[in-house]
Amino acid sequence: KYKYELKQRSNDEKRGLSNADLIYQIMPDRFANGDYYNDSFDDMMQQGINRSKMYFRHGGDIQGMIDHLDYISDLGATAIWSTPLLENDQPYASYHGYAITDFYNIDKRFGTNELYREFVSKAHQHGLNIVMDIVLNHCGNENWLMRDIPSANWIHQWPEFTRSNFRSSVIPDPYASEFDKKKLEEGWFDYSMPDLNQSDSLLATYLIQNNIWWVEYADLDAYRIDTWFFPDQKFLSKWVDAMLYEFPKLTLYGETWVQNESVQAHFTKNNKSGEEKLFNLPSVTDFQLNFAIEEALTKPQTFTAGVSRLYYTLSQDFLYDNAYNNVIFLDNHDKTRIFTTVAKDKNKLKSAIGLLMTLRGIPSLYYGTELMFEGDANPDGKVRQDFPGGWKEDKINKFQTDGRTKTENEIFEYIKGLANYRKANPLLQTGKFKHFIPENGIYVYFRYNDDKTVMVILNTSDEKPKLSLDRYKEMIKSHTKAKQLPEGKQIYLNNINMDKNSILILELL
Repeated sequence: KYKYELKQRSNDEKRGLSNADLIYQIMPDRFANGDYYNDSFDDMMQQGINRSKMYFRHGGDIQGMIDHLDYISDLGATAIWSTPLLENDQPYASYHGYAITDFYNIDKRFGTNELYREFVSKAHQHGLNIVMDIVLNHCGNENWLMRDIPSANWIHQWPEFTRSNFRSSVIPDPYASEFDKKKLEEGWFDYSMPDLNQSDSLLATYLIQNNIWWVEYADLDAYRIDTWFFPDQKFLSKWVDAMLYEFPKLTLYGETWVQNESVQAHFTKNNKSGEEKLFNLPSVTDFQLNFAIEEALTKPQTFTAGVSRLYYTLSQDFLYDNAYNNVIFLDNHDKTRIFTTVAKDKNKLKSAIGLLMTLRGIPSLYYGTELMFEGDANPDGKVRQDFPGGWKEDKINKFQTDGRTKTENEIFEYIKGLANYRKANPLLQTGKFKHFIPENGIYVYFRYNDDKTVMVILNTSDEKPKLSLDRYKEMIKSHTKAKQLPEGKQIYLNNINMDKNSILILELL
C-alpha cells in the first residue's frame, strides 16, 4: 500500500559537539525575516505578524538564519542552537516554539522540512554544527494528537488544571513525598501544554522514533532537550540509550534549571549519587555556574557570597563524571540579559564574556550579547528582541560593521578574538583547571596543558588592585612575561595593572 525508500545512513563519525565548540543560540522568530511570503497563513490559528507586540510573531524564519550564516561564523561560533522550529499552531504566543502541534513538520511560518535540511547542510559548509531543540515533556494543546488522542493514558489527567511544582529536588530527595513527586512529573507546565505520560510504552516509542528520524533526516549534530527533569525518569534513561545506540557521536544536553549543584549533577551520566544506572544524560545546561557568574559580578565578596560563590560552585565539580561536558552560558531566552544583570557596565560584560570563554565546559552565547542587548526577563518577551537589520524595513543593520556603534564593535571583536583563540588552543577546550581561593574580590585560575598556560585574573572589586603574584608561583613558575588576550599585547608579570571590575586573560610566555 505504501512505498518507502530505504536511504543510506548518514555518517555518524562527523556528528556531535565537543569542547572546541562555541554555541550561538538564536530565537528564530526574532533573528531575521528571509522570506516575507511565509509570514502568515489563513489556515493557522495565530494570524499575521506584529513586531510591536512581544507575544505576536515577528516574522523571523529559517531563510533568515541561512542568510546570516557568514555573520555567525565570523563571530567565532561553531554551532547554532535554534529554539524549536516544529509546528506550533497555537492561538497565542506561537512564536517561541515550545508548544508543539506536529512533531514531524517544521512550522511553515519558519519554512519547510526541506528548507530546514538545507539550513543544516549550509551550516555544515560554514563549519557550523546544528543543535535541534526538542520537547519530550509536553506538547501544545492544539496538537493533532490531542484532538483524537490514541489513548487517554498519553497525557496526565487531573480533575482540574494542576501545574507542576517545578521542584526538581524531589527526584533525588530521600525524604520526598509521593504527592510532591507526582505533582512534579505529572503536573502540567502550563494551561496550553498537556503533560505527556512517557510511561505509556506506545507514546515512549513514538517520541523515540521521532527523534531518531529527525537526526537521520536532517543530519543533526546535537539535541538540546527542554525541561529535562519533568518527564518520567525511566523513560529518559531509555531515550538516551536509544539515541546513543543509533548515533554514538550525537551530543545530548538537557535543560536542568535547578537550584543546587548536587541536584544538577544528579541527572548526569556516572554521577556520584549511586543511581548512575538510571541517570545517564551526558551533558546538562550549567545553571549553577550561570548563577555563580551573576553573583560574582554583582555582589561584594564575603566568605560565601560574591565571587566566593563562583569558587565554591567550581569546587563541586567532583559531583560529575566530567563537568567539562556541561554547557555553560551567561543568559538565554528565559533569563535577564547579562548586560542588564551587570547594570550595563561594559567592563563587567567583558568579564562575563572572558569567564564564558575560559572556564571549563562548552560555551553557549545568546544572540545579541555581542551587541550589548538589554532586557529584564519579567516578562520573558523583553529578552527576545528583534535583531536590527534582520528585516528589510529596518533602518539600522547591525549585521554589518558600519551599522554597529564603536562600543558594539568593541564587544563583537572581543568575543571574536577570544572565540578564535579558544578554537585554536586546546588548553581552553580540554586543558586542566586550577584555581585559588578568592581574596579581596580577586579570583585567579589557570587553564593549562603540556604546551601552554593561560592565567585568568578576575577583579570583582570597585578598586584597582595591587597584585602580588607570590601565591601563584606553583603555576607561574619561571615565566616573567605574558601575552594579553585577545589583543596580543605583551606585558611583564611584575607590572600588571587592572581596572576595577575587570578581567585579565594572559597567556604566559
